[in-house]
Amino acid sequence: MVYRAEYNRVAVYDYACRWWNDRNLNFPNFSDDCTGFVSQCLLAGGIPMHYTGNVESGWWFRRTQAYESWSYSWSVAHSLRWYLSSRDAVDFAHVMDEPYDLMIGDLIFYDWNGDGVWQHSAVVVGHDPEGEPLVAAHSVNSFNRNWRYETSQSWSVNTQYVFFHIFD
Repeated sequence: MVYRAEYNRVAVYDYACRWWNDRNLNFPNFSDDCTGFVSQCLLAGGIPMHYTGNVESGWWFRRTQAYESWSYSWSVAHSLRWYLSSRDAVDFAHVMDEPYDLMIGDLIFYDWNGDGVWQHSAVVVGHDPEGEPLVAAHSVNSFNRNWRYETSQSWSVNTQYVFFHIFD
């Protein structure tokens, strides 16, 4: 069980500012690192890992002198999206209807094809003058990018979004 912690949005923002265009060597460097980056931001904000030792459950990363291991939800957008919708995360994450209600440190997930497979994740780092969320992400390193991602080669007219508010 994951226990609710105070979520520090300033710490998430500071972490995203520091690492959006670089890799923190304390964590694995995935070729598609969007969800690894988002997981690091959640951890920086104070969300406690939920270690199960099973790659198919919980949300965790472990490093010892001998090896590294992590849950799918630590590194795969589809898995983290569904983990945040699970009972394990009910104490700290909630799906929102509108992107305009998101705050710094909240998350957006992207299904580029509209087929139910979530391929990308990003963290909200601010808003533009019209109130549109701006995000930071890895894979294609981005900061203060419009949340819609319409300039991405991955975006299509079928793109679906899911918005998560992380409770303070």
